[in-house]
Amino acid sequence: MLPLDPQADPGRRAWVPCPRCDDARACGPCADRRTCPDHWRYLLTNTGSLLHLQCPGCTHVWVHETGFGATRSRWDRPTGTLRNL
Repeated sequence: MLPLDPQADPGRRAWVPCPRCDDARACGPCADRRTCPDHWRYLLTNTGSLLHLQCPGCTHVWVHETGFGATRSRWDRPTGTLRNL
């Protein structure tokens, strides 16, 4: 298990499902795509529509393309998770 990133700040949050632990699967607010007080992720950094996130539960770090605003072409989009972290 990774430690929390030094950039992890509860004031910068995102509500994106964690691809590793799937802790929000049985949560009503998450299923309705509403902000949930329990299943948020640390928003470490962002570059345009690309978010770098960390789950506070399992500490998994990954990249999420929101597709909102100035997005990358489909050839420039990252797939999977960050490696070697």
